[in-house]
Order: sequence, then structure tokens, then C-alpha cells
Amino acid sequence: MDQNIINDYRARAAAANEQAEKYKKLLDAYSLYRLGIFALFILSVCVAISLDETAIIIFSLLVLSLCFSWLVTKQAQFEALKNYFYDIKKVNENEINSISNGVNMYENGALFVNDKHNYSSDLDIFGNGSLFQLINRAATFPGVVQLAKWLNAPASKEIILSRQQAIIEIANKNDWKIDMQAYLLFSLKQQREQIKNLVAYLKIPVELEDQKWLSIYSKVAPFLLLSVILIAVFYTPARYFVGVLLLANNRIVSSRSDSVKKTDLIAGRIGTTLKHFVSAFRKIEGEEWESEYLNRLAGRIKHTNGKAVSLRVEELSKLINRLNYRLNMVVGFILNVFLLWDIRMVIAIENWKRNNQQNLEDAFDVIAEFEALISLASLRINYHDWCFPGVIESETYTIIAKQIAHPLIPVNQRIANDYELTDAYKIDIITGSNMAGKSTFLRTIGINTVMALSGAPVCAQSMQVSVMTVLSYMRIKDSLNESTSTFKAELDRLQMLLAAVDSDVKIFFLIDEMLRGTNSVDKYLGSKAVIQQLIGKKGVGMVATHDLQIAELEKQYPDYIRNFYFDIQVKDGEMLFDYKIKHGECK
Repeated sequence: MDQNIINDYRARAAAANEQAEKYKKLLDAYSLYRLGIFALFILSVCVAISLDETAIIIFSLLVLSLCFSWLVTKQAQFEALKNYFYDIKKVNENEINSISNGVNMYENGALFVNDKHNYSSDLDIFGNGSLFQLINRAATFPGVVQLAKWLNAPASKEIILSRQQAIIEIANKNDWKIDMQAYLLFSLKQQREQIKNLVAYLKIPVELEDQKWLSIYSKVAPFLLLSVILIAVFYTPARYFVGVLLLANNRIVSSRSDSVKKTDLIAGRIGTTLKHFVSAFRKIEGEEWESEYLNRLAGRIKHTNGKAVSLRVEELSKLINRLNYRLNMVVGFILNVFLLWDIRMVIAIENWKRNNQQNLEDAFDVIAEFEALISLASLRINYHDWCFPGVIESETYTIIAKQIAHPLIPVNQRIANDYELTDAYKIDIITGSNMAGKSTFLRTIGINTVMALSGAPVCAQSMQVSVMTVLSYMRIKDSLNESTSTFKAELDRLQMLLAAVDSDVKIFFLIDEMLRGTNSVDKYLGSKAVIQQLIGKKGVGMVATHDLQIAELEKQYPDYIRNFYFDIQVKDGEMLFDYKIKHGECK
């Protein structure tokens, strides 16, 4: 455990908490100032009544209203800053918890658990206590899905290397990373489908009857009304036209209330959400990126038709918030009779949707990809002794690792081993007793290979790996729903393995105790037959077994089979495990 990085996170959390408390005190103070403004207004009314001077009320109302509005604006700013610094504190405290005890406030990926996947169930990629729980820093659901995709399948060499460069750059910008996480942290409390619903909303038009005419009249109406009011000052009968015009405007708005409500029903809930995304988009746009991958990714949102995405999203956020003025009955009535406010806002929102819906959908994909990269960068920051693997491009198989260990085992308990498979076709038979370390070693190689081929750093001193697909045969379970026994489930998995090895995809298999659902004789004969088939198909991987007879296959296939073992030492009646892999067969 790196105490320096934990101390750094603690210092950041303490500084953020100090700032949050400062703005909390300012909020309390400004609340008192608002009460003071109200008291001054009451006092001015009393003075005006005692002096019989109406002008005092009008003057104080004007001045104090301006002061009150300024205080409300400042309070909104202080509230936003307070929440921002509290989120910074939460992000830093989460990193401490993740390093210290594996606790993570982000999703653990249980949604993606799939017993039929090539390896994710056997290697603990998703779910409680999983690799995903260790890695994930994505708050939005598209970010979570993006990270899961990267861990569910290997990338090409080119993509892996580009992700590695991007991760290194983000890891060197930890301030930026923490800020980005803080801006998106609100999404943890939102519905999973918030972005999907927003994108869907942008594609649903809200039609206003006679929209072209309404668009023109809504712009003309304020000037027309102002002109009539000015005329009425000098020509008294014109006052009746003012009333008629106000009623007509109100009627026009109320007759389109269904369309306005439809817009408000969907859009009214996302105005505040969009504000948070504006900050995230600006954070990406405002950073200078060196790696080609991050430059290209950020370029998708920096300038779209001459305007940054953050500005476009901010426009929509403001339009939606302005539409929400209608929720105040008095303000809404005044705005509608003078400005046809609801109609103007609906038209403006619809125009925005027509011009920007495609750009915004792509922009949220950029956010998701950045969140996946941030997640992998957390490993680079938190575990300085881990390494980025070299990626080998060849027709054969390579996994060379020095001091490789399981990333989900606490640092004070994990045992590291060396392993080498260099540009070859081999099947490694690993023998040993229960609890000696066979299964853990298979999972160690498997999970680190998955991490390496997603672009992440790995829990090793050094590693080289060729691009391949891991396929595991470990936790075979029966299924009552599918009327499948353990033995039938094992046969299905073996059939899947043999078919996969026949395909064009490079498969690296991990088999832990084959055919345990049958008797020892059939188990040995069946296991031997499967391994011989795998040799015939030029299959590559590891087979862990208790059956020492399987190790004898090395004599029959000396150029293809390699034997390794884990042993136990018994001392003073106690079993001692060193969990170190050794060449040869277990005795």
C-alpha cells in the first residue's frame, strides 16, 4: 500500500472540506441578509404610512428587490461551490477507501455478470469484490457500459497502446481527473437511463399549431403592446386596447398549453442535470491534450459548427430553466401576457433540438469514453508498483510476467510469481493439492491478461502479452432453470472450448479441474482425451488438476506439454503453503 498517495488524498479531502464549510457559512450569512432585506422593506412601508409618502414604498421596493435578487444569485453560486467541494471530498475519500479496503461508491458491475461469458464469471470481472469494483470510476451509465465493454473483450494492439498513452496522460493530471469525477458525481443519484432519455427526448418533436405564425407574432407582440401602452398615455381610449391585447396574448398561450406541458413534462426535469454536464464538457474542452487519442476524443466536442458543445448544452439548459419560470403563477402570467413566454421558449427549444440533437448524442459518448479512461487511470495513480504491459503482435502466443500477482488480493497477502510462455504453442499442466495455489495462479494470469488487453496497467513488475482471448473453465455450476446437471454443464463448456479453439480467434484457455462431476476413472480418461484434442487443434493454455496421471502426458508430448506444480510442506503437524509455482510435476 502506497502511504504517500493515501496522504495526498487525505490532504485533498481536508482542503476540500475546509472550502465547503466556508461556503456553507456564507450561505447561512446570506440567508440572514435576505431576512434583513425583508425587514427593511417592512420598515420602509411603516415609514411611508407614517409620513403618508407612497414614493418611499416604490423606491424601497425597487432598490430592495435588486438587492434581494443579487443575494439570491450569490447564494446560488455559493450553493454550487459548496456542493462541488463536498463532491471533491467524496471523490478523494473514495480513493482512500478503495486502496485501504476495496470499498468503492461507484457501481460494481453486477449488471454484467454472465455465467456463459468466456471468462468474466470465473475471473471475478464483475460483481461484489470484483475487478470492476476495484476499477470503476464512471458515474454515468454509458460510462459504466463503456468500461464493461473494454473488460469483456480484448482490444487490438493499436487501441491498447493508444489507451495506455491516454491513461498515462490522465494519471499525470490527477487534479483534472478528480475535478472531472466531482462534476459527474451527481449521476450516481440519477436514473440509469437519464442520458438515454435525454437523447430520446431530443428526437421527439413537439409540434405547435401555426408555429410559423406564432414564431413571428411572439417576436412582434412585446413591441406591439409597448406601442399601445405609450399611445394610451396620451390617448386615454387606447387603454381598452391594452386590456384586449393582454387578454388575447393570454388566450393564445393557454390554447397551446398542451404542447407547452408536453415539453415541460420531459424537458423540465433535465435543466439542472445539463448544468452539471456543461461543467464536465468544459473540463474536457479546456484541457490541452498531448496524446493523439485524447486529442481526437476531445476534438469531437470542442468545436461543432463553430461552437463548443459546452456552449450548446448551456444554451439548452438555460432555455429549459427559462421555461420553468411558468411554475411561478404570478411571474408566468406576467411573462405570458407581455411576451408569450411559454410559446417563445417551446419554439426556441424545438429549434435547438433540430440543430443539435446528433451532436449532443455523440458528446455523451465522449463523456462515457473519458470516464472509462479515468477508471483505468485510477490504477496507474493508486498503484505505482504496477506496470503497463508490452503488447506482442504474432501468430503464436506470448505471456511473460515477472512478479505477477492477483490484483484483488490485499497487498500484504498476495504472493507474486514469474511465468513465461514465449512465442510458442504450449499446454501447461499444473498439479498440486487443494489450497496450494493452483486456481489462484490461473486466475492471476487470466485477470491480468484481461486487464492488459483492455489497456490497463497490470499487477506485475513487468509483463509482455500477445493479443488473445481468454476462455476459462473453472466454476462450472448446475442450473435448475435449464435442467442442467453439473456434469452436463461441464460437457457444454468443454464443447464451447473445443469449438472456440477451432475458430480463427486466438484462444488462451484456463481449465481448473476438468470433469469433476464424474468418477475418477472417467475423469482421467476424459481429461486426457480433451487435452489430446486440444494439442491436435494447437490449443494453448493451462490445466490445473489433482490427477497426477495427467502430468505423464509430458512424456508423450515433450514438445507441447510442460509440467508445473504447487507443493505443501508439513512441519510440526502443520501444513505450510508458499504459493510459489515450480517446474515439474507434484510428488
